Amino acid sequence: MWNPDLYQKTLSFANRAHRKQQLPGSDLPYVAHLCNVCMEAVHAVLQSGTEDIDLTMQCALLHDTIEDTEITYEDVVKAFGARVADGVLALTKNEALEKPDRMPDSLQRILQQSSEVRIVKMADRINNLSEPPHYWTKEKRMKYQTEARLILDTLGGVNPFVERRLSHRIEQYSQYIKD
Repeated sequence: MWNPDLYQKTLSFANRAHRKQQLPGSDLPYVAHLCNVCMEAVHAVLQSGTEDIDLTMQCALLHDTIEDTEITYEDVVKAFGARVADGVLALTKNEALEKPDRMPDSLQRILQQSSEVRIVKMADRINNLSEPPHYWTKEKRMKYQTEARLILDTLGGVNPFVERRLSHRIEQYSQYIKD
């Protein structure tokens, strides 16, 4: 079972970090995305029962803090420890790299982490494979679907439940690519 006090502490931290952000193309607070990713990841862990549910939950709620806010790796270490911070850092794209190199680099760093971090990345993409923003071109949507396949192919082999969910969402996403 997971620790509800730790969940509340982690969610509050993430909510403060992302307080000025909204989901692209909506008026919803960004924390809605974080909660959805957390739900996907925790649900996958509950299906297998082998991963650390608290680590999964924390990495899911914090997965965008270093990448998208003023929060640093050191801030996450101080608040939650190195294991959580290392997972969040692996989930963070390296902005110093050229854009095409960012996802492959992140995936290689995720592979060096525990299975919980791999599950969070797949859960993140499951959530992100919802209807894309209206301003995305067909080409961008196609690239996004291709990148989702790369994520599944690279990170698969740890949790059949989340992998089936991601595979299904990738196929469903085709509806947003048709003319």
